[in-house]
Amino acid sequence: MYMEEFDNTILTNVQGVASTIKHAGRAMVERKICSSIICTATVAAALGGSAPRTYTTSKHALVGMVQSTCSELGAHGIMVNRISPFKVTTPLACDAYNLDLDRMEVVTCAAANLKGTVLKPAHIVEVALFLALDEVDGGFTVVSQSYSTIQ
Repeated sequence: MYMEEFDNTILTNVQGVASTIKHAGRAMVERKICSSIICTATVAAALGGSAPRTYTTSKHALVGMVQSTCSELGAHGIMVNRISPFKVTTPLACDAYNLDLDRMEVVTCAAANLKGTVLKPAHIVEVALFLALDEVDGGFTVVSQSYSTIQ
């Protein structure tokens, strides 16, 4: 059962996003659209033990994929970013932890660093809108560039 769950999670969270980036990126390059592709990772990608291992593994792979495609598509004026939120209180999260909405908010707030705020989907939307702006760094902080390239 574990390997079937692992395969399904990788299929959805890694291969699904890879296909989305591939097809969106291809269409954007062909049409010379300089814009953004924004993916959702998670804090669990950086903190082992904060979520089930299959989910953590898939989101860690997503982080690497975003960093790689950032370089490839950046050459065409396409930014690839990720949002890595801590637990967002959604029906899917409630189902995953077998908690109702109110209890999920209590548990999430207790574990979060930022007290007094319940992370909601609207917060993620605000971050995505920010990342879609031209003012972000265009991947400079995650793409390896030789010194001679930036002189």
